[in-house]
Amino acid sequence: MNVYVRDLTREFARRGIQVDVFTRQQGLCDPHSVSELGQGSRVIHVTAGPTTPLSGPAHLPFLESFTSEVQSLVAEEGLRYDLVHSHYWLSGLVARELKAAWNGLPVVHMFHTLGLMKNRTARSESEREPSVRIEGERQVMAFADRIVASTPAEHAQLQWLYGANPDKIAIIPPGVDVNRFHPMAREEARQRIQVPAADSLILYVGRIEPLKGIDTLLQAIGILRAGCPDDAPCLYLAIIGGDPDDPDRENAEMERLKQMRVELGIEEVVTFLGSREQEALPFYYSAADVVVVPSHYESFGMVALEAMACGTPVIASEVGGLAFLVRDGETGYRVEDQNVSALAGKLSLLLEDLELRERLGQQAANYAQGFAWPHIADRLLALFNEAIRGHPAPAGTSVSRAPM
Repeated sequence: MNVYVRDLTREFARRGIQVDVFTRQQGLCDPHSVSELGQGSRVIHVTAGPTTPLSGPAHLPFLESFTSEVQSLVAEEGLRYDLVHSHYWLSGLVARELKAAWNGLPVVHMFHTLGLMKNRTARSESEREPSVRIEGERQVMAFADRIVASTPAEHAQLQWLYGANPDKIAIIPPGVDVNRFHPMAREEARQRIQVPAADSLILYVGRIEPLKGIDTLLQAIGILRAGCPDDAPCLYLAIIGGDPDDPDRENAEMERLKQMRVELGIEEVVTFLGSREQEALPFYYSAADVVVVPSHYESFGMVALEAMACGTPVIASEVGGLAFLVRDGETGYRVEDQNVSALAGKLSLLLEDLELRERLGQQAANYAQGFAWPHIADRLLALFNEAIRGHPAPAGTSVSRAPM
């Protein structure tokens, strides 16, 4: 979500559209500090609650102070905006208050994930989203002028599970920075991350949580490893991921996965690399033979798109946005969620056939070009202008605000 807001803001800035992004102050940032995010666009850090990371509903007690601080800062600078673009349900609740305070300013909202969908795939009570989130999402759907759905699947989920007005919903996928994520020589990428050229490298990138299905991937690696001849090239799985916003939950899942790695006898071939900067990810994507996204639920699947933009085929669960994003047999393969043998079979197919990998990788890179941010920004701007025309407001600086 943060990558989405950052990259969209930069694309708007390149077009001369000014954007202010309000986010809660965390870490070492000074209160009300401002950082540039493209020409004329800013990130403004708002004091609201502790400066330590918070997860989900833990933000609720501080939404009122966050909203008040945003209003005060805007009043001090004498700013007037044309649109509020909110992200995630918590920011949507802030947008509701700003809409009321700013003469009905139009709001375009994007959820990124849905609580009811996460609950449908939860395997324990600890993985379930609280009812306060579900109710908050319903409230946002009721007042928002427009809602952005990433895929047709999310469009359907908004209607079937929440009863959202379909006339409000526009299907516009996230974009990808094709200047950062693009094909590069495999040898160059492997030298950069220090992976031997002859080894087979499988890559996972994402959060370390049960919803992501990493256990299914580990079991598939166990099958591949058991059937691998002694003289075959080494097989490795690199797992990139970390969740600074929820360290306790991550550590519990990380420990479970590490124990599973021991039980499956694959300690030597599975490496947990922790988080990596966005700047480093293209080298990992390009170095990998295949990227796996084994999630039980994904509203879109940004990792799959980034990998494809780098020319690497993707194997993904046939769920949510992944069922629409990954083209089976063209940019990679889709497999039934939690089907270990099917995942192992597709991995084996790709790892054993260089010509197939290269063909799917080239097709994936070509396909990803259609998601380049300039194309996606055009569609979002058309939606924004539609919302603005529907709610005439005093003219001011053209700014899309994304409070988070």
